[in-house]
This record gives sequence, C-alpha cells and structure tokens, in this order.
Amino acid sequence: MSNMSNSELGPTGAILRDLPSAYIPHSCGLLHLPRFLAKIRKHLADELPKSYQRNFTKGFDGFLCLHLGVDPEEVIEIVRTSKNDIEQDQRLKDLFPEDLRVHQWNRKVVQMGMSEMGQEALMDTKKKMGIEDRDDIISFADMIDIDEGRIPGFPKE
Repeated sequence: MSNMSNSELGPTGAILRDLPSAYIPHSCGLLHLPRFLAKIRKHLADELPKSYQRNFTKGFDGFLCLHLGVDPEEVIEIVRTSKNDIEQDQRLKDLFPEDLRVHQWNRKVVQMGMSEMGQEALMDTKKKMGIEDRDDIISFADMIDIDEGRIPGFPKE
C-alpha cells in the first residue's frame, strides 16, 4: 500500500477514516455511490486495505450495481478512464438506467440489517466489536459509520 496515512488498525483490520459515509448521497441522489467511487479511487491507487478489499464490489457496492443493472467493473473502468468528476458523472449517467429508483435504493441502504436475519448478523458483528450494548446501531450503514469513527463511542472509551 502506498499511502495508508488515513487508516488505522481496528478489530476487522485497517480502518479508513477518509471514506464518505454510506448515508452521503451522490448528486444523482443515490446513497452509497460517493463511497463506492471513493473506494474505487483507492483501489486504483493500490490504497484499499485488505479489510476493505473483501467487500469491494460486493456488499453495498454489489447491491448498488445490482440495483442499477450494471457490472461493477464498468463503474471501475469509468472511474479509471475519466479525466475529471464532471466527465465521470456524465459517463455514469449514460451507463445507469434512466430511472435510478433512488427512493427504493436509499430505503434499502438505510434499512439493510433490520430484517430478523439481518439483526442476527448485526448482533454478531456488534459482539465481535465489543459494542453489543449499543442499541443506537441498527443497520449495516450504522456499523460502517461507527467503525470509521463517524458515530462516537467506538472503540469503547
């Protein structure tokens, strides 16, 4: 890795503190898209830690691409070959379907982990992190935010 200055070690490996929250929308309205694009940039610069590589283009990234009906590799190629953010956003707009179904995707992001099975997986992760008593962490997007320091109280103080 060439520049890991914005990361530190946590219970799941390196933690990046400079990625956007999954709750941050792109200008097109889609939550998580800015985070996916930032992860792609880190991947292309060989700065994406192993702890992030295991879910890169899977997890939220993969679900977003599935929602849009695109291959994650197409998004990576657009980020790799675009001269700037304006060109990148235009090319993404051309790639993505006309109807982004923003409200459906955004609801999915904020509710991921709230099903019965999701709550079990969330509780397992909270136990591994030693925060099983935190009832304010109710979704996987919350887990990302607490892990990366956007929600206070972790690691336990």
